[in-house]
Amino acid sequence: MMFREEFQKTGKHLTRTHLPHPEGVPILRTENLTMRYQTGVALEGATFELQAGERLAIVGPNGAGKSTLLKIIAGVLTPTSGTVQIFGAKPSGHICIAYIPQRSQVDWNFPVTVADVVMMGRVGQLGLFRNPKDKDWELVRRALETVRLSEFAKRQISQLSGGQQQRMFIARALAQQAELMLMDEPLTGLDVKSQDEVFEILDQLKADGVTVMVSLHDLQMAAERFDRVMLLHRRMLGVGTPAEVLTPENLLAAYGGHLQLIPSQAGTLAISDTCCGEGQ
Repeated sequence: MMFREEFQKTGKHLTRTHLPHPEGVPILRTENLTMRYQTGVALEGATFELQAGERLAIVGPNGAGKSTLLKIIAGVLTPTSGTVQIFGAKPSGHICIAYIPQRSQVDWNFPVTVADVVMMGRVGQLGLFRNPKDKDWELVRRALETVRLSEFAKRQISQLSGGQQQRMFIARALAQQAELMLMDEPLTGLDVKSQDEVFEILDQLKADGVTVMVSLHDLQMAAERFDRVMLLHRRMLGVGTPAEVLTPENLLAAYGGHLQLIPSQAGTLAISDTCCGEGQ
């Protein structure tokens, strides 16, 4: 993904109105979301709700539709059929949705600084060709401070480590004042320390009431770190608590021969051989 394309996509926010967020309405509701490509069905009949402040992990094998689902909710893709509602309205009425792509989809050689990328989160509030004001730069400063990247503000983005790049995108969402954050494989390729740093920030976001959806491959991490889990294999095989969803039956339906179920004193361990980002 080129950063100039990001500006074009963000420009769609300019015609959006700031719709109200009524109490008691789910922050996200999908109904029968289906996506068909020429190569086949990527997602079929996804229906679920997400309450404000929840943290949901989306798990499943490569090609299961995880990225497709996030891109539909973010408005990057238009579904073949089905609907998405944010606080009871169409997503086009809101600028509170932040989409964080896979790092492999980003052109890290694009000549922008860390602060420039974080300021992109303000474009929806400012308008595409209006100059940022002091209050916008203050939001950027505070966002960088929150993710502990203040000293890297003037660095070109390729000079960051993988964990720092991920934190930069979280800072952009914070500058946007996003209430729903969609993160596509944010932990892939990060060492344990960098993963823990990301989760420290996600814990803070949860305390602030930010809703987060994260696609990932690590089933144990999904079970230990998230309120709810969604298991996808083009169709939704379950959404709920980890204990409700990550059952041997559901896991075998999702992963088939790519999954080994090993009994242990702590319960059944699931070991998958899928570890890489999906193409759709």
